[in-house]
Amino acid sequence: MISSVRISRSSSALVSAWLIAACLSGCVVSRSEPTLPPGAPPPGETPPGSTPPAPGPGEEQPPPSERPPAQGPRQFRLGPAATALVTQAHAQAGSGEFGQAAATLERALRIEPDNPLLWIELGRVRLGEGNAAQADAMGRKAVALATGDPSAQAAGWQLIADSLRVRGRDPEAAEAEQRAGALSPH
Repeated sequence: MISSVRISRSSSALVSAWLIAACLSGCVVSRSEPTLPPGAPPPGETPPGSTPPAPGPGEEQPPPSERPPAQGPRQFRLGPAATALVTQAHAQAGSGEFGQAAATLERALRIEPDNPLLWIELGRVRLGEGNAAQADAMGRKAVALATGDPSAQAAGWQLIADSLRVRGRDPEAAEAEQRAGALSPH
């Protein structure tokens, strides 16, 4: 024979509160001192063979002989997928299919939207199809994204110069070419 157990509303509320408390008790954060793995240096010490963290605001800078070497200028590169798409776009543009080439480069930009090299490529395609204003805008976008990469900045300025020259704005084009030349490796 099966007997049924009847739970009153107050008992049900009590059970619910107890379950919530039990679940939340597992979320309590312990404030005890963390244990370090064996062989780890105490906090504030640098392990042998590693670089110490950079000093914070107001802290003393280490002498130049102890600073890590400065990195050279940044250089943007295309990833493998974007490289394949750029190769495909070059073939399309070479056969006069500028619309297809632009669509292919836009796919590459969805993969690497902050890569100035892709914006320069798309700008060159836009220039090839006769849209110098869009080429100029894409060159300026590339220059803005190419911070730290003089070679990419120079290519962006050259695209801007070419787009200005096509529109008959020769003095501005000459200025853009000067900027490109100043950034180009000699």
